[in-house]
Amino acid sequence: MIVVAESGSTKCDWLLDDGNGHVYETFTIGFNPFFHSTEVVLEHLKANAELMKHALQIQEVNFYGAGCSSEDRNAVIRAGLEAVFVNAQCSVGHDLNAAAYSTFSGEPAITCILGTGSNSCYFDGNEVSEVIPALGYILGDEGSGSYFGKRILADYIYERLPKELQKDFRGRYQLTKEEIFSKVYNQRDANVFLASFMRFLVPHKEHPYFSEIINKGLRHFAEIHIACYPNYREVPVHFVGSVSYYFQDILRDIADEMGFTVGNVNKNPVSALLEYHKNLTAAS
Repeated sequence: MIVVAESGSTKCDWLLDDGNGHVYETFTIGFNPFFHSTEVVLEHLKANAELMKHALQIQEVNFYGAGCSSEDRNAVIRAGLEAVFVNAQCSVGHDLNAAAYSTFSGEPAITCILGTGSNSCYFDGNEVSEVIPALGYILGDEGSGSYFGKRILADYIYERLPKELQKDFRGRYQLTKEEIFSKVYNQRDANVFLASFMRFLVPHKEHPYFSEIINKGLRHFAEIHIACYPNYREVPVHFVGSVSYYFQDILRDIADEMGFTVGNVNKNPVSALLEYHKNLTAAS
């Protein structure tokens, strides 16, 4: 049995393929070694009934996650995986690799992540490379869920939201400034908390206030993380993540203005990632 896991900072999607035509799907929280210890990984894996039911039959685990960009950090996640999937070969890779592999259509391309966080890479079919590093939700993550969440919360506290949005937000969340500060500055997973307000933004995306914010945020992302590649007008630009999925019409308008071509847009890349690994296995 082969397992593929694709983890953002919010949620991790798991697919288990038994090789006989049965694929099992399950979910855990997103595991990010910047914020989660091996013990946290182990705790949530053991709490997942689907994973535990098949744990001893699993022979290969391919985990890709946000923050998994160095061997030291990858080891945090791998230790948790190996403690549960004791008969499996466990590999841990960066979420950029997962994005590149899952959107690859046979030609070199730029692949972008626009979800809780944001990033981009170039994949020539063999090697994944970056030009601009991801700076995380405090310094970077342009155009991401956490990026927009920060703007919403700041304008809410400043009372700069349009009156109807201010009233709707207050009634829905009942958050005080002190509660927001505690969530952002004192508690773990602040980036996930910030990105959670996409659930408020998406239904209101046509409102002129949000329309302007979304356009500016996505353009900011494109100028930094797409235009940095010298050939960005010559190769397709693929996207994965919920932000790119819900705002793909705006991304296409920005692409037309900047002269690049939007390729594949996948909200959840895990299914395509499983096919990529099955093809690798078949070819070897």
